[in-house]
This record gives sequence, structure tokens and C-alpha cells, in this order.
Amino acid sequence: MAIITISRELAALGDETAAELSKKLNYRLVDKNILERKIKSYGIDDARLKKYDERKPPLWASLSQDRDNYLHFLKTSMLAEARVGNAVFVGRGANAIFKDIPGVLSIFLVATPEIRIERVKSYFHCDEKRAKRIIEESDNDRNGFHHYFFDMDWRAPENYLLTLNTGRTPPSVCTEVIKQLADYHITEKTQILHETRIKEATLAQEIKHFILYEKEAPIHFLDVVVSGDKILLYGVANSQALIEAAISAAIEKAMEYSSLTVISKIQVVQEYSIVP
Repeated sequence: MAIITISRELAALGDETAAELSKKLNYRLVDKNILERKIKSYGIDDARLKKYDERKPPLWASLSQDRDNYLHFLKTSMLAEARVGNAVFVGRGANAIFKDIPGVLSIFLVATPEIRIERVKSYFHCDEKRAKRIIEESDNDRNGFHHYFFDMDWRAPENYLLTLNTGRTPPSVCTEVIKQLADYHITEKTQILHETRIKEATLAQEIKHFILYEKEAPIHFLDVVVSGDKILLYGVANSQALIEAAISAAIEKAMEYSSLTVISKIQVVQEYSIVP
């Protein structure tokens, strides 16, 4: 199994390149529509999707429980799609969500400002002033989205395996370059490691969901890491009793798979609260 993530500037032909790449490699295309349907199935409505989807959230929105819920179900949706098999993910921070998993190729597509402006003018049937404003708003939103949700510089080249300029390179050529890169990087050993890490990440997300949304244990900043036969719990709680409840929930969920050891790193902080 393998994953290719496509991050892109507006008007850098990201959707076109991703679609062509998925056909050439026979990978599933996981785009905005697929992820939106998946996220909505968990109860996230259109208003919350519009507030957070590849957007820089307002200050209070960035500190709210809605923000945490959106990120939780975005990760849950992506991991569920990744478990199915080879896939090309378009945007939505996939490069950040899968960054520590072997067998993931993160690609960033860009174009010169002049070419982006001309493409936006053609697509939106607008003048140059309006096109520039659309591009600026999009860049600001995507950069803010990555900053708030993943503490990541969206454009930093070190966050990607490869950056391609689609002003000079059409989607067909980009696709061929990415395919050759995939053939080189995705070995049999890498695929085995990939499947293991995806399985562990999915279990960690299921345990997190079980603790927070089914058992409703209020562990703030809860993070769950599954590595080998260990489950590590991180976060902040108001009492030791809540920590014990989280540990019990993790053990209960883990029993569905196999015998794993739960280790709590959750800190007790009295009277901690979060913006609703």
C-alpha cells in the first residue's frame, strides 16, 4: 500500500494532476467531495465544514471544541480511506496527517503569480484585480489552515518530497515524474512498514474516539500513540479518576484487537477548562 498527497496553490492544476495521477497508477482519488461526505457522516454539518475546510479560522473558532471535533473527524476520515488501499489525497492537510508514515509521497504544486492570475481570470471570468484578491484569500486561508491545525508552514519545501511548477510542467508530465518517484521510493519493505503504521494510527484514532466521544471522558488535548504492543495516552485531566477512566476505556477498546499495554502520560491539572 502507498499514499500520495497533493498539496497545491490555487490555480496550480492540483485537481487535474491528482486525477490524472490516480488513473495512471490505478490509485483511488480521495478529493474534497469524498472527504466531505465522510466527515458529514460523523455529524459535522455544512456550517462547520465551511468554517474550517482549508480555511484560516477566526481566533475564537481556532480555540473552540468545534475546531477539535473537525480535526478529529478529518483524521478519522483520512485514516479510514487510507486503510482501503493505494490512494491519492488532495489537500486538507493530508501531507501533515500522514507525515510520519512510510510509503507516503508528499507533493507540492505551484505556478508563477502571472500564470495563476491568468488561470483564475479564465476560470472565474473576472478581471486581474479580482483574480489577485481571490489568490491572496486562498493563499492566506490555506496557510492559516496548516498553521492552526498542524503548526506547519504550508509552503516550506522541507515539508514535501517534491515541488513541481505546473506553469512550466503540464499535468501529464507531472504525473510521469511522480510515478517514477513512486516506483523508486515505494519498495516491498516500505509497503509492509506502511501497512503497519496505518494500522497503528487507525487503532490510535479509534481509541481516542472511544475515550472522548463514546465514553465522554473529558481528557483535554488527548493524543493516543500506538507503537508495537504499547498504547500511550497523553493529555490533561482534572482528576486522577478521569485518567483511570481513560485507561479503562483504552484497555476495553484494545481488547477488540489483541493484548496491548496501556501507558498513561496524562497530566492532572486542577480546574482546567476549554472554550466550548
